Amino acid sequence: MLPKISLWPTSRQPTEQDQEPETPSNAPDPEITPGIGLALGGGAARGWAHIGVLKALSEAGIQLDFIAGTSIGAVVGGCYLCGKLDQLEEWVLTLSRRRVFSMVDLSFGGSGLISGNKVLSLFEDHFGGIMIEDLDRPFAAVATELGTGHEIWLKNGPLAQAMRCTTSLPGVFEPVAYGGRWLVDGALVNPIPVSVCRAMGARAVIAINLNSDTFGRGSTVVHELPPIPKDMIPEIESRLLKDPGGTIKRVLRRQIFGGKPKALPGISGVMMDSYNIIQDRIGRSRLAGDPPDSILTLRLSHLGLFDFHRGEEAIRVGYETTCRALPELHQLAEMQP
Repeated sequence: MLPKISLWPTSRQPTEQDQEPETPSNAPDPEITPGIGLALGGGAARGWAHIGVLKALSEAGIQLDFIAGTSIGAVVGGCYLCGKLDQLEEWVLTLSRRRVFSMVDLSFGGSGLISGNKVLSLFEDHFGGIMIEDLDRPFAAVATELGTGHEIWLKNGPLAQAMRCTTSLPGVFEPVAYGGRWLVDGALVNPIPVSVCRAMGARAVIAINLNSDTFGRGSTVVHELPPIPKDMIPEIESRLLKDPGGTIKRVLRRQIFGGKPKALPGISGVMMDSYNIIQDRIGRSRLAGDPPDSILTLRLSHLGLFDFHRGEEAIRVGYETTCRALPELHQLAEMQP
């Protein structure tokens, strides 16, 4: 039996005496019968599409024997295995911008913009007391260890705490102290955890990619930016001298929130675009090295990572995309012993 997850306040430093979570192993459990695994990818608010995917698979009678999730994928996958997918959908459909913002607890002195205590309380209210090892099917949530970059698989212990670890987006949420390590979002190392499903014993894996159309197929563009015209420099300097306070305020506002279209993006925009790029590039690399037997590529680029209030759109895309793929998925299921 693996050690139970322990979660401490983020102000507590991990120690060598703390129990450690499981690190990846490619050896399947010999006591588990091979079957179909579902790898639910990360993607923040786009992850509500997983609800539609699971609804369509359930209606079609496709049996899922293993589920692995990264970030929001782990949250939705955990809800599904708890029998709370319908409750989650009802809650998601009630979200508005105001309600989403009410769950944001800003942290000005910590290592993230948001402390995450309200999110943890929400998880505890709905999943408190539920242990991962007590679920009716094998489940794993993927997290990343700060400092080493190790990929950590959370396969036992409190489900609510595993959800908090895997959704800790760096720079946005504070990292979680767990098992003697600081853990953050698993999408930094394994955005679509096909390899986790394989290791758990899945003979065939269905992967759900939430970011397939975010950056196209990727390319390298050689481009040299033109230098700032020399005749503009005196004008910029004169503005700073005439109104230093107002200029500084405008600069700070533009740094945080961004300017007009095609202007310098704000800090939040830079963080989100950077996260998107990292997740997209790492996801492609991991899928190329360990391709799934079937992959559903959901077209969700019109949704921002923080558009949690647009759950209805995401769920519809997930449901409709899965329904179109059912002939292939039924064929995959029939091939399993």
